[in-house]
This record gives sequence, C-alpha cells and structure tokens, in this order.
Amino acid sequence: MRTEKKQVHWRAHAVLIVVLVAMIYPMVWLVGASFKPENQIFSTMNPFPFAFTIANYINGWTATGNSFTVYLANSLTVSLCTVVANVASCSVAAYAFARLDFAFKRFWFAVMLGTMMLPFQATLIPQYTIFYQLNWINTFLPLVVPYLLATDAFFIFLMVQFIRGIPRELDEAAALDGAGHVRVFFSIILPLLRPALLTTTILTFIWTFNDFLRQLVYLSDHSRYTAPLGLNAFVDRASGSSYGGMLAMSVVTLVPTVAVFIVSQRRLVEGVATTGIK
Repeated sequence: MRTEKKQVHWRAHAVLIVVLVAMIYPMVWLVGASFKPENQIFSTMNPFPFAFTIANYINGWTATGNSFTVYLANSLTVSLCTVVANVASCSVAAYAFARLDFAFKRFWFAVMLGTMMLPFQATLIPQYTIFYQLNWINTFLPLVVPYLLATDAFFIFLMVQFIRGIPRELDEAAALDGAGHVRVFFSIILPLLRPALLTTTILTFIWTFNDFLRQLVYLSDHSRYTAPLGLNAFVDRASGSSYGGMLAMSVVTLVPTVAVFIVSQRRLVEGVATTGIK
C-alpha cells in the first residue's frame, strides 16, 4: 500500500511540474527573448539568449516616435483615477443595497447583477455615441467617468456580501447615538470594509492597466496612448514589426501589474475569502 501511495504521490508531482513548466515557459521566453539580438529571437525555442544585449530596451523605448515613459504615465494616470472612482462609487452603492430600504430593492439588485452577463461589445456603440456627443473622444474621460457611476457590478456584489457579514448591531448602536447613514458609512462600515476595498483596488488596477479594447476605441492621439496601445504601435503590417523592441517593452509593461500582484496577493486572497464567495 505504501509503495502504491508513493507512486501516486510522485506521479502527481510529475504532472504538477509539467503543468508549472508549461505555464511559466512563455514568461521566461518573453524575458529571455527581450535580451536577444533581433535576428535570434525566433531562431530557437531556447528562452535563454546566446548573445546578451540590452539594445532592445534602449531602442524600443523611443521606437514608436514617443517615449515609452509617456505611455506608462498615461496608463498609471488612467488606472489610478479608475481605482479611486471605482472604489468610491461601488462602496456607496454596496452600502445602499446592503443596509438601506428602498422601493424595488431586490429588483434593482437583480438588474445590477444581470449587467455582469452583458458583454462590453453590446454597449460599445451607444457609449461611443454618447461620449462623441460630449466631445470626450481622445480624452481619458470615457475611461474614468463611467466608474464614478458604480458600473462595475462584480465589485458591488463583492462589497454587498462583505457588508452583510458585518453585524447590524453596530449600525443600531451608532443610530442610538444620533448617527445618520453618512456617519455610519464612514465611521463604521468603511473601516471594516477594508479587505473588500483592497481587493477592489488591486483587481481594478490590474484590469485597467492591461485593458486594450476600450483604450483603443477612445484614444487616437499617440501622446495619449497607454502602455497596451504603445505596444500595439510596434506592429507595422506594411513594413514589418520591431519584435525586439516590442518584447522588451512588453517586459517593462508587465512589471507594474506583476509587482502589485506579488506584493498584495495575500491580501487579495483574504479579501475574496472574507466576502462569502467560496
């Protein structure tokens, strides 16, 4: 029996190792290829460079006509503004659904959840028309302002689940001292909501920083391009693509999101686990 268990144990580990290698190989190849000369990038499957060079990073930083610093700064600006807007609006909406009583609350809550099944492409044209009439095209406003209206149902639901786990006795005790809903929200709910707020902050930042389609639709000026659009600028279907610079800048673009995930992964898991979503 012990021999059979050991065999199963080693087989399971062997499968996990194979899966791990398959998952991390693209990342290792990307980093290695970014340090290869242009003519050696696709010459072999070996991810490690035979001739180490940083020319791809030097040339790629300004290969599109604009410094990649501009693209990174634009991405960080959009991401940080979106984080603030999303956290503020979703927390207020979640408090309303979890604590307040208003007409047709269950109906509106169901409608809100139903929007999670509505693909972005279904509302793309109507939204573009509205923003075009507001003269917001080629600005960051279409990427940030909608989040001020609590349009992200996933995070609202996440916070609602968390708030429902907070004892109502705390609200009632504050009400006896004369606190209204605003005081209860800022003094009691918001401090206890910290795990869910951190989860919303982390995921919103990562998703917004890596977003491509929405930014491609609304931004046309190269000076307003974000990092994903800057990477797309390396692709020239007419004269060929600068793969060395594109791979090098891809590594640079990955650094902020990977760093945020590594630093905050424990809090991210805790935030999701404490909302009741198993």
